[in-house]
Amino acid sequence: MSAEAGVPATVGLVGLGAMGQPVGERLLGAGYVVTGHDIDPDRRAAFAQVGGSAVGSVGEVVRSASTIVTLLPSAAALAGVADEVAAAGTPSASSSLPDLVDLSTLGLAAKESARDVLASRGVSMLDGALSGTAVQASSGDLVLYSSGDEAVHRRCEPILRAIGRSVHYLGNFGRATQTKLVANHLVAIHVAAAAEALLLARRSGLDLDTTIKVVGDGAGTSRMFELRGPMMAAGVYEPPSMRMELFLKDLDLIGAFSREVATPTPLFDAAAAIYRAAVAEGYGSKDTAAVSAWLAGRPWPDVDAAAPGWVEEGEATR
Repeated sequence: MSAEAGVPATVGLVGLGAMGQPVGERLLGAGYVVTGHDIDPDRRAAFAQVGGSAVGSVGEVVRSASTIVTLLPSAAALAGVADEVAAAGTPSASSSLPDLVDLSTLGLAAKESARDVLASRGVSMLDGALSGTAVQASSGDLVLYSSGDEAVHRRCEPILRAIGRSVHYLGNFGRATQTKLVANHLVAIHVAAAAEALLLARRSGLDLDTTIKVVGDGAGTSRMFELRGPMMAAGVYEPPSMRMELFLKDLDLIGAFSREVATPTPLFDAAAAIYRAAVAEGYGSKDTAAVSAWLAGRPWPDVDAAAPGWVEEGEATR
């Protein structure tokens, strides 16, 4: 809510896709007026149907909102939005321009470039990130990371808290993106590990529902096992909370980040190869849990003979 008692603050939301739509609904449910924009008219129409104010340009968002949240699919999209936000204001009017929180999963260089463009026109930007799926966004079960100027974070924090169940301020600009890449490194491995473990359970004759319940109660569990294990057991991978083809972008970002800081990632590299192979074989539109279906279709031993840990029957394991 705004500083004026009883007057709801207006939040601008740019990007009304798989994450943006439920984020907008959370903000509406918290009492904010939300002005939303997306280049896709069908998404704008869907947002209007849930009570949002859908507008046709970023400039209209800037003119109506006290804070802007962006959830965008690419570095090019963020650069374009930053240019449009900057064009909508002037340095002399900087005191009235909205803060911007970018929650997109993008490389740090793209976010830094957008920050610099916005700063030149008097707009303050936070580097933010979401941890969770679209399903979790709908229920408010997201965790949010924020980094940048602490005073800007404090101004935006009520909005961030309306979106998810917890908010973490991480310090200097860029720390949110880096933390998100570390988190998604684990997500990639944990989903692939859950698929492998449940295939082992299935082929040994264990009841999968019981296995998920029992393993989920012990030390072997993970959030991805709990969220995607039931999908794997049922063999149902639609509607996707994260399409596998979109997840490849995250894998590329994590790979580039690990190379930048000279960190070996053999487990991540093995998991990433599975997702890429699954997309190549037609699973790109499915949820990432569909790595289970891809894996189930591999005959033993199935992988390149040079891959460690995969051996012909009769050989000693390594």
